[in-house]
Amino acid sequence: MPDMDVALKDAMTIDGAIGVALVDHTSGMALGVAGGTRDFDLTVAAAGNTDVVRAKLRAMDLLGLDEQIDDILITLETMYHLIRPLKARSGHGLFLYLSLDRSRANLAMARHQLRRIESALDI
Repeated sequence: MPDMDVALKDAMTIDGAIGVALVDHTSGMALGVAGGTRDFDLTVAAAGNTDVVRAKLRAMDLLGLDEQIDDILITLETMYHLIRPLKARSGHGLFLYLSLDRSRANLAMARHQLRRIESALDI
């Protein structure tokens, strides 16, 4: 089972990957990051996306939905932002955040690969 650093490096091999982070949605803190650019600060993006996860969990609670989130997709003009909450007991409260260059990414394959990375991640 890969540790966090290996999993993040593996995520960066996904076609179109700009950056990836493992994030604690209770604190907004990025536990690890890989990639990013000078103009795209992954720690800021990770912290901001904790609000997205919290809002969706709150909405599901209000609706009485007894399900788990597979992933959350945010589509921008030039990027995809993919958020995948970890399902393993040891990963409770954590999510993987992956930003992709929309012109180079295959969204279906990215979702598949992120699911594989999550299932192998040892936290």
